[in-house]
Amino acid sequence: MIAGACCPLLRPTPSLIAFRCQSSPPVPPPSKPDPGGEEHVGLQIGSAVVLVAAPPALKTAAPMPSLKVNTGQIKAGDVRRIASRRPKDVWAVRLAIGTYLIDGKDFKPLDLENHSKEEAQ
Repeated sequence: MIAGACCPLLRPTPSLIAFRCQSSPPVPPPSKPDPGGEEHVGLQIGSAVVLVAAPPALKTAAPMPSLKVNTGQIKAGDVRRIASRRPKDVWAVRLAIGTYLIDGKDFKPLDLENHSKEEAQ
């Protein structure tokens, strides 16, 4: 038996890999705004909001969050304040039972100026 004849894969073979770099045109920003983003444009920390739907579960806004079942602690129509903004249209809202993360679809901003004008008429 000849050495190297039975295992031709043991010898290193030179290989050539070529890369071609191209620049592509910049991608334009999406034309549609983030859903729900228009409704919450003017919200800031401390803004008043009205809950339009009571979520079935509540997630705490603590550094180590936990889920709690909403057994009537918060109801639709409750007026509360924004504590902070989180990614993906999630807001930390200060409730009577603590600060919880509420999805943007579950509340709407409270417009105090229009509300007071309606009461005056």
